[in-house]
Order: sequence, then C-alpha cells, then structure tokens
Amino acid sequence: MIVGAGVMGAATACFLARDHGAAVTLVERDPSFARASSSLSASSIRQQFSTAVNIALSRWSLEFLRRVGAELAVGDDHPAIGLVEPGYLYLARADTQAQMRTAHALQRAAGADVVLLEPEALRARFPWLATDDLVLGSWGARGEGWFDGPALHRAFLRKARSHGARIVHGEVAALEASGERVRGVRLADGSLVTADATVLSAGGWSSTLAATLGLAWPVRPRKRDVFVLDSPAELPGCPLLIDPSGVWCRPEGRGFLAGAPPRPVEAGGPGDPDEPDLQAIDHALFEEVIWPVLAARIPAFEALRVRSAWAGYYEMNDFDHNGIAGAVPGWSGLWTACGFSGHGMQQAPAVGAALAAAVAGAGAGAASPVPSIEPLSPMRLVRGEPLIELNVI
Repeated sequence: MIVGAGVMGAATACFLARDHGAAVTLVERDPSFARASSSLSASSIRQQFSTAVNIALSRWSLEFLRRVGAELAVGDDHPAIGLVEPGYLYLARADTQAQMRTAHALQRAAGADVVLLEPEALRARFPWLATDDLVLGSWGARGEGWFDGPALHRAFLRKARSHGARIVHGEVAALEASGERVRGVRLADGSLVTADATVLSAGGWSSTLAATLGLAWPVRPRKRDVFVLDSPAELPGCPLLIDPSGVWCRPEGRGFLAGAPPRPVEAGGPGDPDEPDLQAIDHALFEEVIWPVLAARIPAFEALRVRSAWAGYYEMNDFDHNGIAGAVPGWSGLWTACGFSGHGMQQAPAVGAALAAAVAGAGAGAASPVPSIEPLSPMRLVRGEPLIELNVI
C-alpha cells in the first residue's frame, strides 16, 4: 500500500507493479490532485546539486525521461512529456563563487556536463544578460531543462493501473501498527486498510502521519508562488536562470515563468506558515522583489507584465533540504519517500524505482539496475546527521 498518489507515490506504484509484479493499492485523499505538489510544480530537472546522491538520482531520472514514451507506454499509447534541455544557469557574485566551484568539481566528477563561465564568456553566450556584478556562472550544457510534470504523473498512474494497481479514495488518519510492525492505515471514516508493506509518501503531510507512530519528522508543506510573464523580449538560448538573489526565471511557451523564495516575516512579508492558502498569491513578492531583480539582470525585461500566477507546496525538509527515502528504522513493513524540498518531481523516477526494489526485496542481481537511495535513509534523522543540500531554489 502507498499512502499518497502524487508523482512519488505513483512512480513507486508503477515500478512495484510493472517490475516486481506486486499488488499495489494507492490511498489518495484528492483524486483530482488539484492542490497536489505534482500538479503545481514548475517541473524542471537539473544536475547542479551540492550532494552526490542528488546528482546521481537526477541523472538516472533524466535518462528515464528521455525514453519515457517507451517506458510508460500502455498499448499503442506512448506518453509525451515535452522534455527540453536548455540547461540551468546559476549566477554567482564574489561571496559565493567558492561554493560554486566546489559544487562544480563534484558535478563534473559525477559525469555532469556543466561548464563554468566567467563574465566575458557569459556575455558572449548570453548577450542579453547583465553581468557587471557577477564573477562566475555555472551552466548545464546538457541534461538540464524542464518538462510537463502533470503529464509524467498521469503516465505513471496509467502505467501502474495497467499492471493492476488501484487507487482508493480516502483520507488517511493514522498509520496502524501491531507491536513494531506497521499493518496498514486507518482512514478518517474509521475503516482499516491493511497491507504487507506500507509506503508513506504523503508529501508535506507525511510528518503528520509519521507522528501517529511517535516519529518526529521535519517535513512541512511550504508555499511557493509562480508568476507567468508576458514580454516582447527575445532571449536566444535562455536556460533556467537563477540569480544570486534567489530569483529565478525560464521560458514557458511564448512567455516566461518566474519565482523567488518567500519573504521572511521580519522583512514585512506574509512568511511561510504550515499549509498556507494556495489562493493567496503574494503579488507584492513580484512587484517588490522579483521584477526589480529581473529588470536589472535582463534589461529587456523592463517591458514585462504578469499574465497569471499560481502557488504550490514544497514538501520542505527543514533538517537538511534533502529527500527522506527508504525503510523507516524501528518499524518493520514501513517505508517512506517524502521531504524532497522542491526536487521531488525530477527525482521521482529514480526514487520510485529504487524504493520499489527495496520494498520488493530485489537485490543487486535485479534485471534493471536502480540507483542507491541509501544516503537519503530516515536513519540520518535518528542519528542527527544532516546531509545538507545547498542548491535549493
């Protein structure tokens, strides 16, 4: 049984049913996924992380996404997710260039095609970019870009169903255990759903359910606003751009998407409380933070207007900004995949495959090699040993 049918749960269900012949039930409180992170993600993929496990997971996922039409085909229906790979471009001033160089060495050692560009090279490749205050840029020449995340989510669910997986509509109120073994879940209507194995993948609400077993997990839903922009600007070769301020933008159709970390309470912003209202878009964040940064960094963006906006949740792991995935220590029959802090969509294929193999008990001799998720084990929470990810957007 999988608690949560978002993209992480759907991917795990797909690999369990397709590759291991498991009978899978997904329990989902909102089958429309209207407020799910999977439906509201900006759906990008990169290799520019500061931890080796994240680089490896995204590289594995990228290869899966490149062949997704064959991997998730159902009969003659081959899903398309519109994957494009213009790269990510991280920009650095003097105070962060050392961190960028350290991460670059790790990324290159892992096989990522990432290039460091000094200001002159930045201007040559991206002539529309203002570089006067920059000392360095890190650009993914291959293997980074964006795709249709909801289409990937639907394809995982469809493929899982084609191999016998089923979705049960219900609100999980608690994890049910007998001794130290998790036996299933109790729904809000009082009914019990039992299973030999339970995977907790309820996004930002996973910690609430983990607490029913006495587990204190640092995972919370955090709101992120995304703005859809119209501009006559032509930006040849525009990647997903991350300014040193944390403001980001990328092309989307004939326009652009942009966002930034939410403003802290002490700066006069609304803050980022648990489960904030997704309908309450912080338009002042755009006017006061995002637009001034974009106009300075890309002068052609002086002519810019907001067409629309939406907000979604990050399942933010405040412990170290990395996913929590694997067997839950102290409890047999329980696994988890949550807390990916904004990079869950891109890593769902890799994590889903690895977690499915772990749940099914598939060893190293399995027919299809899967990436290691050992560094993301919940055991690090028990030990108080964070695996810090610095490149969080």
